[in-house]
Amino acid sequence: MPTAARLVAAFCLALLAFIVSEQVKPQLPEGTDFGYFNWVNTGLGILCGWVIMGPRAGRGAVSGINNGLTGVGALVFWGLFVHGTYEMFRLAMRNRYDGPFDALLAIFEEAVEFGSALLVSHILVTLVIGAVISGLATDFAWRRWR
Repeated sequence: MPTAARLVAAFCLALLAFIVSEQVKPQLPEGTDFGYFNWVNTGLGILCGWVIMGPRAGRGAVSGINNGLTGVGALVFWGLFVHGTYEMFRLAMRNRYDGPFDALLAIFEEAVEFGSALLVSHILVTLVIGAVISGLATDFAWRRWR
């Protein structure tokens, strides 16, 4: 059921995903073709906000902050998983793997490689501050528009 809390959570995480996507681009190798990178992450932000954060709103400020941290954690996890899977399929189409288990293992290897680009101080600070603001805004929306 659509609620204001779900809408606010989806909007906040989508905005945060777009901002962090722009911050990650300089951390990746030069000449990387990003394609739909920002839009995939924004879509994941919408889904994580709607499905994960929205239903958990309305339990107070501390729970709101925890809700924001959980939503951002899920967003980072799914972003790394989706982009790792895409990279694995891209390499699999070039016959870079010996078998299906090598390809499945490569998903996590690629995700860890992409995750290392997130371990920069300004990106981590953006994620934490964005999580707190998103959680508090979602909780406020739940209290304001029931």
